[in-house]
Amino acid sequence: MTRNDEVLAHARAWLGTPYQHQASCKGAGSDCLGLLRGIWREIHGEEPRLVPAYTPDWDEPTGQEVLLKAACEILCSVARGQEQPGDVLLFRMRPGAVAKHLGILAQTGTVPAFIHAYSGHGVVTSPLSAPWLRKIVAVFRFP
Repeated sequence: MTRNDEVLAHARAWLGTPYQHQASCKGAGSDCLGLLRGIWREIHGEEPRLVPAYTPDWDEPTGQEVLLKAACEILCSVARGQEQPGDVLLFRMRPGAVAKHLGILAQTGTVPAFIHAYSGHGVVTSPLSAPWLRKIVAVFRFP
């Protein structure tokens, strides 16, 4: 089993977890960062760093790319077009806003999909439709 297969298997096990801001507990509550933190713990044990409290707007008022910077430091960058199921997708929800949403690529091909914790829905699989594709800022892989 490759690392990406392992990441995807763990992500699928989180499906159905309710959405809870700042949470990271499979079956009990998670947000998008919490989903990745939980998968990281399941694979690596301890998290690579302490995550300070954060608001739903991340650092939009300051314009700081906190999530992008942390992803670049902790995860392995993947060139666009080289994405594989199990890779981490980082999204910028609006042009000019900071990147602040994460998901795991679940499926490529004619019907691409990703797994993410989505406010009001919980951890779900969503189609990686054209609007979502346009929002991808960067792609990463778990080390």
